[in-house]
Amino acid sequence: MTEPLEWVEGAPRSARFGDVYFQPGEGLDETRAVFLVGCGLPEAWKGRISFTVAELGFGTGLNILALVELWSRTREPGARLNVFSVEAYPMSREDAVRALFVWPELAAIAEPLLAEWPLGRRGLHRIELPHDVTLDLIVGEATEALTGWSGAADAWFLDGFAPAKNPQMWSEELLALVAARSAPGARAATFTVAGAVRRALTAGGFEIEKRPGHGRKRERLEARLPGEPVKLQVPRVAVIGAGIAGASLIRAFRRLGVEPDLFASRAGASGNPAALVAPRLDAGGGPVARLSAHAHARAASLYRQIPEAVIAEGGLELERQPRDRARFQTLADWDGFDPGALAPIGPDDAAAWLGEAKAAAGLFERDALTVAPPVVLETWLAKALIGPRVDALERRGGGWALIDEAGTELGRFDAVCLAAGWEIAGVVDLPLEPVRGQASWTPEPEAGLAAGWGGYAVPLNPGVLFGATHDRGRTDAETSSEDDARNLESLKKARPALAARLEGRPLMSRASIRATTPDRLPVAGALGDGVYVLGGLGGRGFSFAPLLAEEVAAQAMGRPRPLARELAALVDPKRFGLKPSAP
Repeated sequence: MTEPLEWVEGAPRSARFGDVYFQPGEGLDETRAVFLVGCGLPEAWKGRISFTVAELGFGTGLNILALVELWSRTREPGARLNVFSVEAYPMSREDAVRALFVWPELAAIAEPLLAEWPLGRRGLHRIELPHDVTLDLIVGEATEALTGWSGAADAWFLDGFAPAKNPQMWSEELLALVAARSAPGARAATFTVAGAVRRALTAGGFEIEKRPGHGRKRERLEARLPGEPVKLQVPRVAVIGAGIAGASLIRAFRRLGVEPDLFASRAGASGNPAALVAPRLDAGGGPVARLSAHAHARAASLYRQIPEAVIAEGGLELERQPRDRARFQTLADWDGFDPGALAPIGPDDAAAWLGEAKAAAGLFERDALTVAPPVVLETWLAKALIGPRVDALERRGGGWALIDEAGTELGRFDAVCLAAGWEIAGVVDLPLEPVRGQASWTPEPEAGLAAGWGGYAVPLNPGVLFGATHDRGRTDAETSSEDDARNLESLKKARPALAARLEGRPLMSRASIRATTPDRLPVAGALGDGVYVLGGLGGRGFSFAPLLAEEVAAQAMGRPRPLARELAALVDPKRFGLKPSAP
């Protein structure tokens, strides 16, 4: 549900809290005076390669747009701006357009924000804005969001509704978290000078000062923590693996201003002609479900930005047992997805959509995608120079030396990211299990809507890809006609009409080795001492890799991370007691 608004002299007013988002006719000037000047911007980011702004009360997004506009004119060359903002009750996109339309000078910055505007899904919304700005917008309660955030802000925009209207946004607990999530020398600014706010900021270590207010407000508040900003170093980074995990890491590091060295590995399942991008469906609604929903949303957003990467949109998960119908309804009602993103459908509708005489009931996934892996990899690996395969890591001279199978040193790096699928098991002590899978395809007939039932069938352009076999413990990658026959048998059970149209047609196929972990969750994060891993993705690499790569790159660069602490713990490789293998 989006937040109901009232409009007063052209300015939005919250019906819930009885307060305006900004004073009529004064919004942009007010933002600049209270928050930008109040946080000492742009002087505070002079000489900085990375700067982080956090905000309580996203509202219309006006503060962020004004911030980005100032950043675009005054930032250091190549610098990156990280923004973290929280909003419990987002307004509709239509209301945001109306609120922001009066400032045409912000239109170019507002366009990508409005295109990714939250539509009801709770949790993380990662949005890339112009001028190397990344916004992590959390839809949810502020205290929970700050508890989970791993960043440290250089500047704070404290812009909740007035303390008398919305006291939760100004509680001692929340303002203590503001102090705890602040970098040395951080600045904070707000329109309120309420005594409770001043006392809470002072208790957190801020030095506060009242300043002349703006417009109808007599005073405003500026606050500063003692200390000097920490200078960040730019590490030399190596990425090992050129499948979707490696390509996602290359894209993520580039977004942070670093060009990693890339070392080759087999592409694994990333070499198939099509991949289904759909969330792991977990009706429990807990942290694992949140992680999967966030990862899928990020992946789908990024793939849609790549020309010709998306083969088809939408997918159907078919029932496999009677209890699935109740599970599908629970998923459709959950706030981890946008309203309408999931919809249970009956067997007649499923059959019609699939072009079958009859079919099982199912769950329609509006935001599922079928993508072309070669297009994604070519785009994200563009201009990357791929070095030879790495056989071992060795600690030398304060860095990590990469060694090939002949014992030759290929280079030394401050940070090494392992993203080579099953091959990671030969480099680190990681409890990976190999799973061989063979997919089959043909250029005709058409598949219709992508569907999954344990197996899957997805459209090609043209044709259909289906499968895949799932053989644990096997590491052979030779294809076999027997496995094509197994894929056909699986297809006949769920999509008999499609299987009948395939009878007698020659099939192409490809086998690859996926890697899974004992808890069936990926590994993404630091092993320690400059070694990082992104792996154990199983059959959902194209769904999980983009967001998890951003998590790994942020850890390696010391930048704010996208995952809340609880979600990062789910994929932390240290949960298995990992360490790099001895040379």
